[in-house]
Amino acid sequence: MDIKILTYCLAILCLLNFSSCNSNKQQENTEEEKEPAFTTIYLIGDSTMTDYTIDYDIGKDYMKTRYPKTGWGQVFQPFLSSDSLKQLTNLIKTDSALVDDRAKGGRSTRTFFQEGRWRAVFENLKKDDIVIMQFGHNDASKDQTDRYVNIEGYKEFLRLYVSQTREKGAIPIILTPVARNYPWKDGVLNDVHGDYDKAPKDVAKELQVMLIDLNKKSRDFFTKKGQPFVTENYFMNLPANKYEAYPKGQKDNTHFQPKGAIEIARLVYEGLQELSSVIEN
Repeated sequence: MDIKILTYCLAILCLLNFSSCNSNKQQENTEEEKEPAFTTIYLIGDSTMTDYTIDYDIGKDYMKTRYPKTGWGQVFQPFLSSDSLKQLTNLIKTDSALVDDRAKGGRSTRTFFQEGRWRAVFENLKKDDIVIMQFGHNDASKDQTDRYVNIEGYKEFLRLYVSQTREKGAIPIILTPVARNYPWKDGVLNDVHGDYDKAPKDVAKELQVMLIDLNKKSRDFFTKKGQPFVTENYFMNLPANKYEAYPKGQKDNTHFQPKGAIEIARLVYEGLQELSSVIEN
């Protein structure tokens, strides 16, 4: 074959390969620029928020060993159906949302970070994802030094979660700690969290972060229902011989039965609705 013809053919092949590679790169870039199909809502916090069906030792049967203990994050996904998302359009831009519950029992803001749990969330965060953070129960446990965090430390870790969420273009939302089922006085459920309720509000104001006052919402709701009903139906106060996991019964005014968890999840969803409405206005 004539050398000129061979050179010409090779040049054409190179040009075709270049065009093909360039086209593939443009296609890849276009795919990367597409809006994600769904928004991930990460939940970070403690046992009141966790999903007990996954937050347990491998090989253990939740129904036999932990049920009816239920974290509100465990039952939050049904509140984010396509119809429900229409009420949150200023917060969630996609047609669907997936709850990724990373909360873990016994964790404070400090231990959640030290154990690498926050890093696992941070590395996967994408633009417009949402991080809902609810701590305080374990931070305030002064007699348990493995988890205790003083108020300044509590605030500092909340600031860290907020700032790093924003670094990824995601949306932080702070919650005050959910109410415990005490102290009651004259038919009213009072606050037990004190400064650990005030601190998240301070950080939210300081950093201009969206906040849901879950402590107040839950106390107001429980007060309307009344102490006897709340104690029996919402918290883990169980009679003996009713549940396999608790043959001797249980007296626990911190953790929820399914009905209680569902009501708290509903309050959080309503809080998101309120925040979305504020953004709209």
